Amino acid sequence: MKLSQVALTTLFERYPILPQTKTYHGKWSYDIGVVLQGVKMAYLQTNEAVYYDYIQETMDYYIQEDGSIKGYNYESMNIDYVNNGKLLFLLYKETKNEKYKKALDLLFQQLENMPRTSEGGFWHKKIYPNQIWLDGLYMGTPFLAEYLLTFKKGERMAEVIHHFELCYNRTVDQQTGLLYHAWDEKKEQFWANPQTGLSPNFWGRSMGWYMMALVDTIELLQGSTDTKTLEEIFVRCLKALKKVRDENTHVWYQVLDQGERHGNYLEASASSMIAYATAKALRLKVLSDEWRSFSQETYQGVINEFIFLTNEGWLNLTRNCEVAGLGGEDARDGSFVYYISEPIITNDFKGYGAFLQAALENEPLLE
Repeated sequence: MKLSQVALTTLFERYPILPQTKTYHGKWSYDIGVVLQGVKMAYLQTNEAVYYDYIQETMDYYIQEDGSIKGYNYESMNIDYVNNGKLLFLLYKETKNEKYKKALDLLFQQLENMPRTSEGGFWHKKIYPNQIWLDGLYMGTPFLAEYLLTFKKGERMAEVIHHFELCYNRTVDQQTGLLYHAWDEKKEQFWANPQTGLSPNFWGRSMGWYMMALVDTIELLQGSTDTKTLEEIFVRCLKALKKVRDENTHVWYQVLDQGERHGNYLEASASSMIAYATAKALRLKVLSDEWRSFSQETYQGVINEFIFLTNEGWLNLTRNCEVAGLGGEDARDGSFVYYISEPIITNDFKGYGAFLQAALENEPLLE
């Protein structure tokens, strides 16, 4: 049995009613969307109703008949809240139920009213003023692209590309080509470099989010908009990531460029995200065939390092950073010690969803 099938079977048996698990308790949590994106991929590849039904049953827990969203807070202007909305495009297309359209409109309205930097970049949250985080590009920008394509005749695509360009230009390290986790335009945050406004380290999953956002948006825009700019950014980022991939295991560290430092560890979610993005970029012909062996090594590395099967035949993805951010109540400073000190857990949905997507992208390439 393919690992994607094992991962899907495990998901359905462990979490038959996803929103009501002890992890979520009905919370409108963005990582639910990461897992459901994998389930959506399985549905599109197989057309099997079990996958569609799982998505619809999960989303119907949240989406009310008037289009309001249980557990959602518009006023917080939190870009993470947009991510789950990506699943509603499929549900609206299949059912034409107006509650999905109303929910999509609500999330689009949030993006329209999000506070922005002086150059038009979305703040990560209202409580994180003047800050662009790499994570936010995944949460909001592919949704924006799909909404504009679906309901606005593909208008304003230059704005979508601008978000990626702005984030890249403001966070890239010219020496390594890697992207810093975040940038504070005002250079006021205690974690920000007073000269550049940049956070101090290259966090693996933040680059993973950015890479996934790029390929997902490139796929959406193909045929409607010139994606050359996004493709060039993707290749530059992947070349930088290639240089810091662990030579022996072919996966990535929690702090990307400091693999030799005591306490750093090979991290599953970032590695799974990059494995997904690389394979998808090959399929979309963003990458030439000379990247194929790199992609296959990476995916096999994820399997070798992080995948374990239980006695029941369930799939476990080990060594996921549970969460990492900057500032906030915990005064997260973005230091090396901070990133390696966050809890490391098994089957975190950000990693599990990314691995499911990586498996579904890589398996056809290996056949």
